[in-house]
Amino acid sequence: MRVRPETPSDRGAALAVIESAFAAGATGGRPVEAALLEQLWASPAYLPALSLVAEDDDGAIRGYVITTRARIGSVPSLGLGPIGILPEFQGRGIGSLLVEESISRAEKLGETSLVLLGSPTFYGRFGFARADERGVHPPDQAWREHFMIRALGGNRVPVGAFRYAAPFEAL
Repeated sequence: MRVRPETPSDRGAALAVIESAFAAGATGGRPVEAALLEQLWASPAYLPALSLVAEDDDGAIRGYVITTRARIGSVPSLGLGPIGILPEFQGRGIGSLLVEESISRAEKLGETSLVLLGSPTFYGRFGFARADERGVHPPDQAWREHFMIRALGGNRVPVGAFRYAAPFEAL
């Protein structure tokens, strides 16, 4: 499995991954994550260098993650996700590869923090912790337990209200 930055030609396959990965949770049609992904691609907050695909040796895309510019108060941060793996390839470490590579690339670019909404058990393995316990307030208080942050490159976590890229606010 190889992880690399997405290219515009990967978008169809990346969208198919997200649609498939989130299909079980969709109510009445297309997963909200798929529409969100399309809006994020069109957003000025979209960061192509930090949006990654995981592909097999044959070049087939099996996993995808998008990263967008976000803010904690007035301090730049990153929002990770949605992240998805084709259901038939889940449980093989592809998600871990995408998260690890996202962290590594963001650190190399000098970013200070990475925020996501996800499983504390899964993301805790990569150094993510509850954001509210670090002084970062989620956009929705119902997310508190699953709203997580990771400091990057030895930086301190900024304190304040977190704001995802604008397309997240329409959810």
